[in-house]
Amino acid sequence: MTASVLDRPASAGIGGGGVPALRAMMRWALRMFRREWRQQLLVLGMLIVAVAATVIGAGVATNTPPPSTAGFGTATASVTLPGGSPHLAADIASLRSKYGTVDVIENQAINTGSSQQAYLRAQDPHGRYGQPLLKLDSGTYPAGAAQVALTQVLATLYGVRAGGTWHQGGTTYQVTGIVENPTNLLDQFALVVSGPLASPTQVTVLLDTQPAGGGNQATLPGLPQGAVAAFANQSNGGTSISPATIVLVIAVLGMVFVGLLAAAGFTVMAQRRLRALGMISALGATERNVHLVMTANGAFVGIAAAVIGAIAGLAGWFIYAPRLATGTGHRISAMNLPWWAIALAMVLAVVTSILAARRPAKNIARVPVVAALAGRPAEPRAVHRSILPGLIFLAAGIACLYLSGGWGGTGGTDTLFLLGGLIGVVVGIFKFAPVCIAVLSAAAGPRAPVSVRVALRDLVRYRARSGAALAAVSFAAFLAMLICVIASVRFSNVLDYTGENLTSSQIIFYTADHSQASSGQALTQKQVAALEQQMTSWVSSVHATTVLPLEDAGATLNQIGQGNNNFSGPLYVATPQLLAQYGVKDVKPDADILSMRPGFSSEPSMQLAYGDLGDPNKSPTTANSPVIQEVTGLPAGTSAPNTVITEHAVAEYGLHEHLAGWLITTASPLTDQQISQARAIAAQDGGSMESKSGELGLGQIANGATVLGLLIAIGVLAMSVGLIRSETAGDLRSLTATGASSTTRRTITAATAGALGLLGAVLGTAGAMIAGLAWAHSSVTVTFGNVPLLDYLLLLAALPAAAAAGGWLLAGRDPARIARQPLE
Repeated sequence: MTASVLDRPASAGIGGGGVPALRAMMRWALRMFRREWRQQLLVLGMLIVAVAATVIGAGVATNTPPPSTAGFGTATASVTLPGGSPHLAADIASLRSKYGTVDVIENQAINTGSSQQAYLRAQDPHGRYGQPLLKLDSGTYPAGAAQVALTQVLATLYGVRAGGTWHQGGTTYQVTGIVENPTNLLDQFALVVSGPLASPTQVTVLLDTQPAGGGNQATLPGLPQGAVAAFANQSNGGTSISPATIVLVIAVLGMVFVGLLAAAGFTVMAQRRLRALGMISALGATERNVHLVMTANGAFVGIAAAVIGAIAGLAGWFIYAPRLATGTGHRISAMNLPWWAIALAMVLAVVTSILAARRPAKNIARVPVVAALAGRPAEPRAVHRSILPGLIFLAAGIACLYLSGGWGGTGGTDTLFLLGGLIGVVVGIFKFAPVCIAVLSAAAGPRAPVSVRVALRDLVRYRARSGAALAAVSFAAFLAMLICVIASVRFSNVLDYTGENLTSSQIIFYTADHSQASSGQALTQKQVAALEQQMTSWVSSVHATTVLPLEDAGATLNQIGQGNNNFSGPLYVATPQLLAQYGVKDVKPDADILSMRPGFSSEPSMQLAYGDLGDPNKSPTTANSPVIQEVTGLPAGTSAPNTVITEHAVAEYGLHEHLAGWLITTASPLTDQQISQARAIAAQDGGSMESKSGELGLGQIANGATVLGLLIAIGVLAMSVGLIRSETAGDLRSLTATGASSTTRRTITAATAGALGLLGAVLGTAGAMIAGLAWAHSSVTVTFGNVPLLDYLLLLAALPAAAAAGGWLLAGRDPARIARQPLE
């Protein structure tokens, strides 16, 4: 008797049912993903947002730095010659004979009436090296001596367009078109035909050559006197990290944040499927099969999120890319993307989803079959296991932040220390989250109301969900407070003072051209009188409330050992009119300097410098340890008289006062038309003006970061509390069946949200303070002294209060049914 096998037996594989079981589990996981995608919409949405944000962020970071052609075009070197040299033509001819074909770009400074520099530029649009530095937006390039092409800003400023006329320096030009420098959109110029200008400020010669020497000592041999050579793509010798890499590291932090919430979401999904998973275990499925179902479901979620997120991110980037040019100051190519970083971000999303699903899968696979069929959750993990890892990560993060150098960091290794330190501190906070939940529950004690004890008990019972939710809330509070701390440290530097220059209702007329293209030469008395007359008429038209003359004594402040000009901002004279306008009283008789900058009087090794400040060949006269008095009332703007020299010091050091300008304040914010009129008046009379720019103050930065952190934290709480309370739906049904009122159910939900909000605010704020203190290398007062008290209150009080109020308002409805949930 013989027997034959008609079908090849299925391969047993490694175990657990072999390939047939693998296919069955994968099909079931895919079917569950397709059927229950709405239940996984939270995880899917967060991963999509994370991938899309990484794609857009990588595009922004890659395209924000200036292009490689900025300043050089296709040349490898440039030589800048002083425009006032009598041997300018001979110097250009010498460079041409040595290096062959060159491009000559001549610039002559012109006064536009504002602090922004502008030039009359002679350049060949079709030159060998300079073509990337010119782009014609409309019209044609100038072809004759009386023709000019303007940038859009200058055309708007002078109210002309192609076909019109433009008057400059006694010459009338015909405007032939609108041009720009695509590598620097802030470069404002009027383009004329290539050729010598009457009085050029500087001349740039583009050429193709290699430098002699290396690093910062690279130069060209035989340069004319006063010439300065520069080289394209010259390295500073340091270790640099690409912006795309930094964005990718930040994306890892974001994925960690998303992974925490994803883990909570997958845990809830596993609990909902617990009885179904118990059923397949009863039918013979191994722990490995059950584990595979949940892990495969995480993979499907990650793949879908990666694809959709990449498509959404690319669409958003292509829409935003044209607008980015305004902020970066140069034209960009939408296709200039770090595709490797985008591919890694997609892979990272899949890995994050799989890792987030692995822990719930591992725990759910170990639940006994009988317990799974009964729907009983697994016992929570002991909290003491996360304390030691949390301390290790926290200590390592603090050490890395301390070694990053603070504000003195130079990039390269310091940047790696900074990113590593942030990751270490954040992971340390995450590890402490479950411990804090257990501590709060134990601290509540038996005296707390029953509904509060029920809420805290559920947080401990479902620690896998509540711990991840608390970590996510802490992360949002951490970021908000860390931004406030960093801004506080930056704004605490009383020497390198930063912030808003003026308010929207202030404007300054200067009696000198303060543009960057000008030497700042003061006007003659006749010009000052003409400017004052025109300004007086403008002041009447805008109904100004005050006109304050600003007197300058030709003095500034320095800190010994820190280099010259380390004091930023003007130093006007504290005239009686200025002191009276700002209500400054009780000035000490021996005070030399009055300042509203907090902590200025305690700065060591200060000296007053005066006389010959603008002459590089002479050293100014100095007076050590001037008496600095801090006063209230002076304006805080960086261009306003926030620090002034007293008339006592002017007399003691023999200084001479002269009119520097007028600070004008109006009752309402100035309009664009009024500012344009003021700029035209200043340009007409040879002066300049300054109005509010785009700098932000400490309060704006801190309040914005705090509000953003609150919104993120409240959003996370809304999602997380819903996950946690959904797990206790059976308990709520039992409470309702026994007569519990809606007030009890509202209190349970409010206590759950409030406890997570309170713990998250405390953990995040404490972590940010520790990280900021380690990074800043400053005292506690300097690090935290400037953070507005309102921001502390918003995070520590408003966040838990808002969370509790939201939980109270959104809970309380009667359950739809009292029966047990059906088997899915």
